[in-house]
Amino acid sequence: MRFASIVILLVFGAGLRAQTVLNDSAIYVSKFIWDDVDTILTLDFSRIDKPDSPDSFKSYFHFPPARQDTTGTCWAFAGISFLESELYRIYGKRIKLSEMFIVYWEYIEKAHRFIREKGKSHFRQGSQERAVLKGMKQYGIVRAEDYTGLTSGNTLYNHDRLFREMKAYLAFLKSNNVWDEDLALSQIRLILNKHMGKPPAVIRIKNRTLSPRQFFEKEIQLPLEAYVSFVSFSSAPFYKQTEYRVKDNWWHERTYYNVPLNDWYGAIVNAIQNGFTVSLGGDVSEPGKGRWDDVCIIPTFDIPAEAINQSAREFRFYNKTSTDDHGVHLIGYQKLAGRDWFLIKDSSSSGYAGQYPGYFFYRDDFVRLKMLTFMVHKDAVQGLLEKCQTED
Repeated sequence: MRFASIVILLVFGAGLRAQTVLNDSAIYVSKFIWDDVDTILTLDFSRIDKPDSPDSFKSYFHFPPARQDTTGTCWAFAGISFLESELYRIYGKRIKLSEMFIVYWEYIEKAHRFIREKGKSHFRQGSQERAVLKGMKQYGIVRAEDYTGLTSGNTLYNHDRLFREMKAYLAFLKSNNVWDEDLALSQIRLILNKHMGKPPAVIRIKNRTLSPRQFFEKEIQLPLEAYVSFVSFSSAPFYKQTEYRVKDNWWHERTYYNVPLNDWYGAIVNAIQNGFTVSLGGDVSEPGKGRWDDVCIIPTFDIPAEAINQSAREFRFYNKTSTDDHGVHLIGYQKLAGRDWFLIKDSSSSGYAGQYPGYFFYRDDFVRLKMLTFMVHKDAVQGLLEKCQTED
């Protein structure tokens, strides 16, 4: 159900061009969100010159969007979707992989680190797209048909109760200073198995019985070491690897190449224009996100597009108006009215509110200001990697 009653119109910024004010002035609207009517600050997206549909983009192979439902596992859905597209790009294979297989073992690894560090490690549902690489390398992978992560006839994911039980158990360990790893992890597995089901130890494929690691090694064979990630922060040296300092980088990985914004954004455009899809992560909690219109832009009442630079981006990360809250898969591109537009595959509930379920159209300004990290095959960014390697 959709509501569109406008409560008040606000115009920001003296001296803006008349067309700019007309197209993206701030308005309050009433919308039906999470079973209730709420008043939100947004803009009239019908006035924005935007793509007509996903079909108007030049896009690359991907499976239809899948929903993460009530879970904080966007990182797994984005990362798995990205690797599925890579599997097709490199080998021409269409294999739907299991997101929840990776999620299950990610929970195990997070709990393990929490126990090993005696409660000092971060424990939450969120993670990074690189966790998919780490999980696949350590545990292998299975097809979606082999492991759904659903039990008791459920058809939708909901990890609220699962996560509450795990957190309560880990809090008990911490408060009682009980750090027996084997005992603790066996209990975590019992909780996971109850809510997600036990992952298969073997699967059947082509009349063969394979473990998840054997399936990866014999059937998937993706070059996991070939995938590189980039950030753009002035708080760290450019053209060097650094830690992505967000809570969901819970293992404190320092493999993110830090490059200036123009290089960072240019690498994304170059990749998608040359046949590579991209895994993106960043902030989507913005007035310029039109969940009912499938569009994400930066309106001028936030900041004009021409004013978006390294400092504007850094300021928002510093004051936490740009946070690491969502992962998506960039699968297509088009140029429209002189602007870059990107086709985004999105697993979140908000991605299913518009005309094209599971898809968003991101404009260039939204990517430049609000996306914080991306992962891509190294062949797509050879020039940038060479620059990183040669800089002192």
